[in-house]
Amino acid sequence: MPRLGWRWLLALSSLPSFILLLFYGVTPESPRYLCMKGRTNDALVILEKGARLNQSELPSGMLVSDHKIVLDEKHAPLADTILSQTTTSEEKDSKMGVFSSLFMLLSPNLVRSTLLLWVVFFGNAFSYYGLVLLTSELSNGNNKCSPTALHSEKSQNTKLYRDVLITSFAEFPGLLISAATVDRFGRKISMSAMFFLCCVFLLPLVFHQPEILTTGLLFGARICITGTFTIVYIYAPEIYPTSVRATGVGVASSVGRIGGMICPLVAVGLVHGCHQTAAIVLFEIVIFLSGVCVLFFPFETKGRDLSDSVSNSKQVNMVI
Repeated sequence: MPRLGWRWLLALSSLPSFILLLFYGVTPESPRYLCMKGRTNDALVILEKGARLNQSELPSGMLVSDHKIVLDEKHAPLADTILSQTTTSEEKDSKMGVFSSLFMLLSPNLVRSTLLLWVVFFGNAFSYYGLVLLTSELSNGNNKCSPTALHSEKSQNTKLYRDVLITSFAEFPGLLISAATVDRFGRKISMSAMFFLCCVFLLPLVFHQPEILTTGLLFGARICITGTFTIVYIYAPEIYPTSVRATGVGVASSVGRIGGMICPLVAVGLVHGCHQTAAIVLFEIVIFLSGVCVLFFPFETKGRDLSDSVSNSKQVNMVI
C-alpha cells in the first residue's frame, strides 16, 4: 500500500473472490424450497445426488410435500375445506412480493425477532469494522494524543501493518470457537457470551495501555466479534419461515451495513479528536446491548425444524 495506494490493494485483494463464480453453476437449489414450490422431482434429484456424495442411501418410499401428505390423510369434506384454506394461505406466503415480505417481517409473529435481529446485526457490523479501524488508530503505541498527526505519516509505520496482521489472525480462532460452541451450547448462549466477553476485552482500552497489551486486547475482542458475526448468520435464517427467510436475512444484513458505515465516525473521528475513552465506551454500550438483545430472542433454534410459512412459524417441533 505505501507504493501503490489503497485502491490497488483493494483491487488485488478482491481477485480471489471471483473464484466463487466457478461454484455458482454447481451449487444445488434448496430441496425444501423446491418442495414448497411443488417441484418434488427436482428436489428428489438433489437429495439423491447428496446421498451419493455422502456415500449413503435415501430411505425407501416417495418424496412428497406436506400438502400431499395432508391431502392423502384427509377425506372428510370439512377437512378438505380446512386443507384448501391452509394450502391457499401457504401459497400466498410463498408467492408474496417484495413489499408484502417486508411488511410480513413486522407482523405480530415476527416483529420481535425482526427488531432484535436488526439491533444485533447493527451491533455486529458496527463493532467488527470498528475494531479493525481501532487497530490502526491505536497501533502507534503512543500514550499521548496527537490530533494534528497526519494519517498518511502513521500509515508508513511498520507497526501498523504488524498489528493489523496479528489481529487479523484472530479470525481463525473466532471461527473455530463459534463452530465448537454453536451446536453444543446453542446459538443464543454462544452469541451472548461472546458479546459480553468482547466487552471485557475492550474495557481496559478506556485508558491508554502499553502497545503489546493494546494489541492483545484487540486480538481477543476480534476473536469474540468474529464468533458472534458467524453465529448470527447461522441463527438468522433459522428464526424465519421459508416464505420470508431470504428477505428477513437480507434486510437484517442491510441494517448491519448501516452500522458498518457509521463506525468510522467513531473509530476514526473520536480517536483523532483525542476522545479514545468516549470511543471505547460507545463500543462497549453497542456490544453490551447487542448481547442483551440476543438473550431476548423468542426461542433457541438448536435442534429445531425449520418452519415453512409465517402462519406456523411458532409451531416448531424438535428434531427426532
